[in-house]
Amino acid sequence: MVSPGNLLLLLLLPVATAQMAEGSCFGCGSLPLWLLICLVAADAAVSLLIVVVVFAVFSCCRPRQQPPQDGKIYINLPGRG
Repeated sequence: MVSPGNLLLLLLLPVATAQMAEGSCFGCGSLPLWLLICLVAADAAVSLLIVVVVFAVFSCCRPRQQPPQDGKIYINLPGRG
């Protein structure tokens, strides 16, 4: 749930944005190409790391099926024995 202070901030954000004058952002511009490439590469590396960690955790925590020791397959039959 959103706290009342954060809700007020979210409600006033469009009002504050409407009050800004055009061109009031000094120094804003497009990012240099090398910075953009580094950001995309870092994002891809972190995403790949997250996928590998999640896959490793789920593959290690999965229960393993072990074959019966005597080679017979036992089936659970309700009502018998």
